[in-house]
Amino acid sequence: MSNYSVCPAGEKFAVPEKGEYAGEFERIESLVEAARSEGKEIVVVMGVGFVGAVMAAIIADAIDKKSGKPSKFVIGCQRPSTRSYWKIPLLNRGLSPVKAEDPEVEPMIKRCVLEKKTLVATYNDDCLKLADCVVVDVQCDYTKNDLGNMRTGRTEMGALEATIKTIGEKVPARSLTLIETTVAPGTTEFVAWPIIKKAFEARGIKSEPLLAHSFERVMPGRNYVSSIRDFWRVCSGCNAEARKRVEKFLREVLNTDEYPLTIMDRPIESETTKIVENSYRATILAFLDEWSLFAERNGVDLIKVIKAIKVRPTHNNIIFPGPGVGGYCLPKDGGLGYWAYKHILGFSDDIFKITPMAIDINDTRGLRAATLTRDALRNMGRQAAGSRILLCGASYRQDVADTRYSGSEIIVRKLTEMGAEMRVHDPYLEHWYELESQDTYPAAGHSLARFFRNQDELVNIRVQHDLAAALGGVQAIILAVGHEPYLQLDPDKIVEWAGAPLAVIDCFGILDDEKIRRYFELGCEVKALGRGHIQRIKEQVRKTTK
Repeated sequence: MSNYSVCPAGEKFAVPEKGEYAGEFERIESLVEAARSEGKEIVVVMGVGFVGAVMAAIIADAIDKKSGKPSKFVIGCQRPSTRSYWKIPLLNRGLSPVKAEDPEVEPMIKRCVLEKKTLVATYNDDCLKLADCVVVDVQCDYTKNDLGNMRTGRTEMGALEATIKTIGEKVPARSLTLIETTVAPGTTEFVAWPIIKKAFEARGIKSEPLLAHSFERVMPGRNYVSSIRDFWRVCSGCNAEARKRVEKFLREVLNTDEYPLTIMDRPIESETTKIVENSYRATILAFLDEWSLFAERNGVDLIKVIKAIKVRPTHNNIIFPGPGVGGYCLPKDGGLGYWAYKHILGFSDDIFKITPMAIDINDTRGLRAATLTRDALRNMGRQAAGSRILLCGASYRQDVADTRYSGSEIIVRKLTEMGAEMRVHDPYLEHWYELESQDTYPAAGHSLARFFRNQDELVNIRVQHDLAAALGGVQAIILAVGHEPYLQLDPDKIVEWAGAPLAVIDCFGILDDEKIRRYFELGCEVKALGRGHIQRIKEQVRKTTK
């Protein structure tokens, strides 16, 4: 009996059985032979997820600068599990397996698959036998065993190690293997390198593997493709030849004329670069959490403080953290460094103080937004338990459809634990899989539901797109993310759609003073992260309405 893999749109695809693998390899092999006859380099991209699918298309779209013709033939390879196999048939239709706000993604994939015929997808990892270069975009996650205590977590190396082992067993001796995954420092040299060397020795290959590392700095949103292709890269190789090969490869597929490569001496330096830059970003966001509390308790508007600071050029990257720090990288990357220090590099002391603390602060900041919601409802004579609450903005940052590690999820889960009836609106999302599929997403046993009680009913939440309908009868609205459609919301309309005054919680500095004042005039209660001056506005309104 066939197993099925279901794509987000609901279409079912039968997962291939073993008897189909030989025919699939013959199909790929014939395409490779044709590509080689045209002088194309054969590149296998392992993993066609959020980064791999677009990286595969960027490589497939590359042209030889002298001839102006396509220079690469790319094979996207994805494990045929029920969870992810659907990406293969979709990609082979010229359809993107990842949802992206960038208008360049879908046309580029369609062009490479259907017109240029430089991109194909397969589930058969025997395609590695045909590779001149392998790009590894397999996830390397960091699992947290406790909410707000990063130190008890661990790096999930299994999928990456299995992929590297398969590569070592199948690639030609002269094939370059490029790890693009963000990994724990030391992984390329002290984990992947020995695995491939051992596999080569078992095959009787006497030459050293050609292994390199170069991380992505990908950003979701409308500049998704550009953040991969038109951005600065750091790279290194395990030996001189690998370093030379990876430099040549990246120059051929990325815009290195305008965004020059930085070439490091060792892969651990390249790996550490990614971890440090994301830990730095996470730390400056966490830093503002304590000042957010200070502002709330002392009548200070932190949003205005930040704007006043940003006029100084040396401080113009200071950012208000909102209800948490989401996305795939910032919440976990510091953990990879912490874990590597002990478990790959072998040190037993604890040198890390700031990095774990920053991650813990960011992971739990959403709890503060839930507390403000509870307090706002209490000020109106209501309780969180039994209240209907609308969360506006499920994604982790404005104007993208990306819910990974979103602070909004913590808000929803905490208020649900307190007995609230939650609704969700987001103009960019179709599904919130962290809730809808929390038993299996992001993986079985890894849902944030494990840190809260009373979570079972969240699987029934569906993201709404009609804001007026979503607001009907609610007692509170949480403006969790600064999506563009939320920036101009009219307080009078919000109260009209809700049917009565309600609690309004601003998590991202979305409301200006005029709108805050108007909500109070309409009988609402307003609270906001980092905005202690709201109490003054409330008192002024009370005085004028007596």
